[in-house]
Amino acid sequence: MADNLFIFNFKKKEMTEARREKLEKVLNKRQTNLTVVLEDVHDPHNISAVMRTCDAVGIQDIYILNTYIPPFKKWGFKSSSSASKWMSIHTFEDRAICIRHLKSRYEKIYAACLMPDATSLFTMDLTKCIALVFGNEKDGVSEEMKLMVDGYFNIPQVGIIESLNISVACAITVYEAYRQRAAKNMYDLNQMDEVQKQNLRSSWGL
Repeated sequence: MADNLFIFNFKKKEMTEARREKLEKVLNKRQTNLTVVLEDVHDPHNISAVMRTCDAVGIQDIYILNTYIPPFKKWGFKSSSSASKWMSIHTFEDRAICIRHLKSRYEKIYAACLMPDATSLFTMDLTKCIALVFGNEKDGVSEEMKLMVDGYFNIPQVGIIESLNISVACAITVYEAYRQRAAKNMYDLNQMDEVQKQNLRSSWGL
């Protein structure tokens, strides 16, 4: 299935000047060359927790790939604090189509997994145009996905249990991206063109 893009329209709150200024500042800090891909994540609350974290670090686009589980009709809004309202959510049911779409927008695609040749998260350059793939709660990234990505990364650990909750792993990863990007003043650069901004302004009620 081709990309289904969800940009939620919602009941408008009173648009005060302070609120308008805040939303414009958010738009100006959105990182259009960084995204997260969730492959067959079962728990909608995990997806919503990821959305909340992505919004916090300025990620606008998130990709949800469901290859064998039914598409979600809604996400866990309580755990996301309705972050999904502010994000552009792309949904796919076909892995190959999803990858083609990602490759058209991002220079590299890296998957989080425990592979012998995986790179440590903390040695990666996350200031590049990059998509970060996270697998489901039980099996992680699929074998099919591993063959399609450009490389692998892991989060260094010294404990007995080798895996982290999907939302925790994503939070650690994107905040490392935030740290690197902030150090290079990337949040001071306007990455969105005016058409993208205007589309989001409309959906956000600006």
